[in-house]
Amino acid sequence: MKLVATQDQLDLQAMAAAVLAKQCPTSLVRELAGPTSDGIPDKLMAALAEVGVLGLAVDEEYGGGGAGLYELGVFFREGGRVLCPSIVYSTLQFGVAVGRLASPEQRSRYLSSVAGGELRATVAAWNPSDAADIRPTVTATPAPGGWLLNGTIAFALNTSIADVVLLTARTAVFAEPERLICAFVNPADAGWNSVILSTMSGEKISRVELVDVFVSDDAVSLGESGYGLNRDDVRWVAEAAVALQCMEMVGGAAAVLERTVNYVAQREQFGRSIGSFQAAQHIIADMHISIEGARLAAAQSVWWTARGESATRAVAIAKMHCNEAYKRATLDGHQLHGGMGYVLETDLHLWSERAKVTEIRFGTADIAATWLQKELGLVR
Repeated sequence: MKLVATQDQLDLQAMAAAVLAKQCPTSLVRELAGPTSDGIPDKLMAALAEVGVLGLAVDEEYGGGGAGLYELGVFFREGGRVLCPSIVYSTLQFGVAVGRLASPEQRSRYLSSVAGGELRATVAAWNPSDAADIRPTVTATPAPGGWLLNGTIAFALNTSIADVVLLTARTAVFAEPERLICAFVNPADAGWNSVILSTMSGEKISRVELVDVFVSDDAVSLGESGYGLNRDDVRWVAEAAVALQCMEMVGGAAAVLERTVNYVAQREQFGRSIGSFQAAQHIIADMHISIEGARLAAAQSVWWTARGESATRAVAIAKMHCNEAYKRATLDGHQLHGGMGYVLETDLHLWSERAKVTEIRFGTADIAATWLQKELGLVR
C-alpha cells in the first residue's frame, strides 16, 4: 500500500471538495433531516453526476470513469467532511454491488443510470447491525416468469426514496438445495409494505415487509454459475461498504477537528485564547493522533478490498478504529466548545449525530472485534 496519494487522487480530492462545499452546505443537511423533507438532494446528485463522481467506479463501457474502489473512498472521505446525504452513498454502494453481483445485462441496465445521476438506489444484502452476517431475511419461491419474495427487512436504508433496491434472498424450491440470489426490486411494486422509522439523524430508515412481491427472471441474478451467488462475492460487497464507510467517518472526524481548532484559536478566556492552554492542546493532540490512526486504517481497508478479494482483517481493524476516533472527536469537540458546543446553531451536533449513526451501522467496535477474532481463529 502506498501512503502518498497520486496526482490524480489529489485532483479528485480537490474537485470533490469544491463541488461538495458548494452543493452540500450544512443548511442542506438540516433541510434534508426535517420531517417534511423528501430526503432527496437533486441538485447535489446532478452536480456529482456532471463531474463524474457518481460514475467514478463504473466501467467505461457503461459511461463511468473506470476508477477503482480506492478512488471512490477518496470521495467518501470528502463527503464525510460535509455530511453528504446517505442516499448518495447508498447509490454508489449499489453501483459497487451491481458490478460484482449482477449479470452483464443488469449491469448495462443500471450502471449507466447510476453514472448519469438518473437513478437513486440502495442495497439490502446483509444485517444492518453486523455486515459479516449475510444470511438473507427474504425467501424467494418460483413463480411463472419469475420469483415471489417474502420476508422482512428490519432496518432498510433509503428504500422509501430509492428507485430500485438490490436485495438478497434464499431460494425455497422443493427437492432443490437452497441457493442465494440477488433481486432488483422497485419499492413501488405491489406487496412492498414499508413503514418509515424515526431516527435521531433524520435519515430515511424503514421497516419493510415483502408479501408475494413479484420479480421477473431478468431482474434476478443467479451468479456466474447460474446456480446461485457465490457467498464470497456477497461478503466482498459488504466489506467494501464497510471500508467506504470508514473513509466517510475519517472525513467527518477530520472536519470536527478543524472546526474545534478554529474555535479554540478564536475563543478567549482570561484574556487569552483557550487554545493556548496546555490542557486544551493535549486534547487536540489526542484527537489528531486518533484520527490519523483511523485514516491509515481506513485507507488500508479500502486498498486491500479494492484488490477484489476478502480483506476481513483490515476492514475489522478499520471499523474499530474509525468508530472510536469519530466518536471521540465529537465528544472532545463538544468539551472544548464548552456551552457553545450544545447550541444547535453551531452545527457541531450534526457531526455528533452522524458519528453515532455510523458507529452503529454495519457493526459497532465490539462486533467488528468478533470479525477479527474469527479471522484469526480465536473463536469458532
